[in-house]
Amino acid sequence: MTSAAPTKTQYEAVIGLETHCQLSTKTKIFSPSSTAFGADPNTHIDPIVLGMPGVLPVLNQKVLEYAVKAGLALNCQIAPYSKFDRKQYFYPDLPKNYQISQFDLPIAEHGWLEIELVDRKTHEVSRKRIGITRLHMEEDAGKLVHAGSDRLSGSAYSLVDFNRAGVPLVEIVSEPDLRTGQEAAEYAQELRRIMRYLGVSDGNMQEGSLRCDVNISVRRVGAEKFGTKVEIKNMNSFSAIQKAIEYEIDRQIAAVEAGEPIYQETRLWEEGRQCTISMRLKEGSSDYRYFPEPDLPPIEVAPQQLATWQQELPELPAHKRTRYEESLGLSPYDARVLTDERQVAEYFETAVQLGADPKLAANWITQDIAAYLNAAKLSITEIALQPEMLAEMVKLIADNTISTKIAKDILPDLLTQGGSPQAIVEERGLSQISDPEEIGAIIDDVLAAHPDELEKYRAGKKKLQGFFVGQVMKRTSGRVDPKLTNQILIKKLNSQEV
Repeated sequence: MTSAAPTKTQYEAVIGLETHCQLSTKTKIFSPSSTAFGADPNTHIDPIVLGMPGVLPVLNQKVLEYAVKAGLALNCQIAPYSKFDRKQYFYPDLPKNYQISQFDLPIAEHGWLEIELVDRKTHEVSRKRIGITRLHMEEDAGKLVHAGSDRLSGSAYSLVDFNRAGVPLVEIVSEPDLRTGQEAAEYAQELRRIMRYLGVSDGNMQEGSLRCDVNISVRRVGAEKFGTKVEIKNMNSFSAIQKAIEYEIDRQIAAVEAGEPIYQETRLWEEGRQCTISMRLKEGSSDYRYFPEPDLPPIEVAPQQLATWQQELPELPAHKRTRYEESLGLSPYDARVLTDERQVAEYFETAVQLGADPKLAANWITQDIAAYLNAAKLSITEIALQPEMLAEMVKLIADNTISTKIAKDILPDLLTQGGSPQAIVEERGLSQISDPEEIGAIIDDVLAAHPDELEKYRAGKKKLQGFFVGQVMKRTSGRVDPKLTNQILIKKLNSQEV
C-alpha cells in the first residue's frame, strides 16, 4: 500500500532577512561628500569615495551614534570594542575594489524585535519575537544603470553613478525565525518603523534607503536540518517581499517533491511575471577574503556615552501600541494605524493631552484626516489643522455643541486654512440644537408637511422613520442633536397627535 503524497502543510519554510538601512547623515561614512538623494550623477564624490592613492578614510561620528541607537532599539548587546574590515568586492560601482564593512567584531549583536500578526479572518492579533543576529556598519556601493538591449551588436552599455558610493549603511541580519511571507513583511515594516522613530533613516524603499534580501529554504515539518538556502534580491516593497517568499516556498516544495536539486543561488523577483528567476550562484564568505581595515582604528564605546545614547531613545512603536490599548482603550487596529508614523502618533498624543477624547480623536485621525492626507499626498505636519484645533473640535462634539455632521462640514476649511472650530461655529451659526421643545416644534412642522408619509408609517411602513429624520436634518442643516431628535421623533410618530 502506497502512502499519500506529501502536502504543502507537511513542509515549513525557514526564512531570515538581511536588511540594508541607509543612515540619514548629511555626509558619507568616511568622507565629507553629501548623501543627498537625487543629485546629478557623479557630483557627490571626492578622492576618498573614488579610492585615490594616498587618501585615508575618517569615520563619521554620527554614523556610530546612529548605529548604536539602532542596536539599542533592537535590544542588541553593544560591543565595547569593534572594528572595521575590508571585504573584497570587485565591481564597477565600488572604485576601491573593496568595501569597508564589519566582519567578526560588529558594533551590535544578539538582539530581537517583536512583530504583530493580524489574522485576516478573525482580526485577532498575535505576537512573535524575531531574533537579531547582528547589526554592523558599512559603506554602500554606487549604482549601475544598464542601457541598450542588443549586446551582440554592442549597442548595450552600462553607466556608473558613484553618488551612492560611501553612503553609510547598517546591515541588520535576522535569525532564521521567520516562517511565512506575512511574518517577513511584518518584520521588515516594524524594522522600518523603528528606524524612522529613531530618526536614523527615512526607510524609503523607492529610493533604496531600505533594501531587504531574503534567505529562504524549506524542510519537512519536524526536521532539524535546514534545506538548501536561496537568496532573493530586487524587492522594493513589503508586498513584493511577501509575494516573492510565497512563490519561492511553492517552487522549492515542488522541486523537492519532484526530486530536483535546489541550488544555493541568488534569485531576483520579477514583479511583472510575479516569479523569481536565477541570477547567479551564491558566493561564500571566503570569497570576500575579509581582513582588518588597516586605515581605521578600532572602535571603543565608552559606558558614559552608551548611557547617554540610551537615554535619548524615543518611545518605540511597540511600546506605544501597548500603551494606547491598555491606557487609552483603543483597539489594536487604531493603535497600529496611529503608531505607524511617529509624527502621527505625536499629533494624536498632543490632541489627547489637550483634552480630546482618545477614541474620538483616533477616529478623526485614522478616517477623515487620513483620507485627506492620502488624497493630497501630504504628511500630517503639512496640514493647517493643528492638534489643538482637533482637540477643540472633538470637545465641541463631546459636549453636544455641534454634531458630527457639522464637524465634517467644517473640517475641509480647518484642514486647508486652520482656525478655531469654536469661532467658525459661532460665526456661521452652526451650534447644535439641543433644546427638546425647539426640536419637538421642528418635528411637528415636518410631520404636518408630510401627512401621506405619516399615514403610511402608522400603517406599518416603519422604514419611513429615516425619511422623517432626513427632513428634520434638512430643515436644520444638520444642526439638531441626532440622538435626541430620534427619541422625540419616535414618540411623536407613535402618538396619534400631530
